[in-house]
Amino acid sequence: MTTINEWLQFAPSPPELKPGQNWHVFLSYRSVHRPWVIQLYDVLRGLKFKVFLDQYVLKASDQLIGSLEEGLYKSASGVLIWSVATEDSKWCKKEYYSMESRSEKDEDFHYVTAVLDNVELDGFVSEKIYVDFSDCRSGPRGSGLLRLLYGITGGPLPEEAIKLATAVDENTRQAEAAIASALDVGNTKQLLKLAASQEIHWLSSPMLGSQVAEALTKLEQYESAIAVLADIEERYPKAIRPKQLKGLALARMGKLADAQTVLGELVHAGEQDPETLGLFARTWADRYKQSDSLLHLKRSRDLYGQAFENAPKDYYTGINAASKSVLLDELDEAEKYASRVEKIVGTEKAPGDYWMTATVAEVQLIRKNYDEASKLYKDAVAIAPEETGSHKSTWQQAQLLMDKLGTSDNDRAEIAKAFSHL
Repeated sequence: MTTINEWLQFAPSPPELKPGQNWHVFLSYRSVHRPWVIQLYDVLRGLKFKVFLDQYVLKASDQLIGSLEEGLYKSASGVLIWSVATEDSKWCKKEYYSMESRSEKDEDFHYVTAVLDNVELDGFVSEKIYVDFSDCRSGPRGSGLLRLLYGITGGPLPEEAIKLATAVDENTRQAEAAIASALDVGNTKQLLKLAASQEIHWLSSPMLGSQVAEALTKLEQYESAIAVLADIEERYPKAIRPKQLKGLALARMGKLADAQTVLGELVHAGEQDPETLGLFARTWADRYKQSDSLLHLKRSRDLYGQAFENAPKDYYTGINAASKSVLLDELDEAEKYASRVEKIVGTEKAPGDYWMTATVAEVQLIRKNYDEASKLYKDAVAIAPEETGSHKSTWQQAQLLMDKLGTSDNDRAEIAKAFSHL
């Protein structure tokens, strides 16, 4: 079976450390990215790099700031982990400037910025060469990983590595297009056929298989999605994305206790990204529907709020924090969240993007702009007509909000037209 080790045969060896240097690589990151960073740490350690990662190096009695500065100073290279959750971190920016200063003074010091999502890069980061890992949510892989490794050692990729990376990256793009096409027309059989592929671009990371499982979940093929995820988890037991998707599929199947177990273990193991917190929050909202306990509803809202504060450009967690605030009768709080989300998503439909358009609609619903909300919900459904699982989730949320907002029968009927196919 082909795994990430196939890529690593092309990886560079760590250089000899100079006097005064204790580490080959210093990893700079925010705690929300720790699971991703630990996987990078494991890869580097497997290649015999000595890595400064705070949770493995620092003792409880160490002075944090001084120890981190010393760790960077005694490292031969650095990796700056960057995302939407990083851009407002003064400490990460401080470490960036320290790395930049080192690289200007010492031509042997190299650092690489690893970008984990589609964040719009600040000027000071965008001016440097960076490696895009936005399609590698479960951990570093493939050509991006090779570019990072050669970046920190200061050498160019060998020709053989470039050929392999180029071929696999192109095959990956084609596979993603095939998944999107099958989802668009609701072709479950084609999705399962794709998931069974044994080619290197399918087996060298959990990414493509996870995309198939996510597509199957959107098509309400939950059992098939969980079966695909089981195969992925067997190959990649530490990967985060398959576990997130398993929790989502279980929640949509109504297996709430199982979903909370899967997602709760991720959260309590330190996974604090907006996707994991948001999915865990969703399960508490589902528990509220069963128990009618406001404590469960508040737990859901607070988790969504925590995720939104961690990643303030993540509209999914923001709109859910707003909606749960409505259900808690905290309308001032709901308005604050809705206003922040509107600044992210705007007031018009997002062509080709179901969830962003549905979010724009929900903001308008919370603000009681019912005519605009009705039109936008119809626009969202038209974007992804086969994603009935997504439509059901959106419609259930809209009904709860209208119940609380006291929406008139006429306005409810207009909004219901968008979901008449359910």
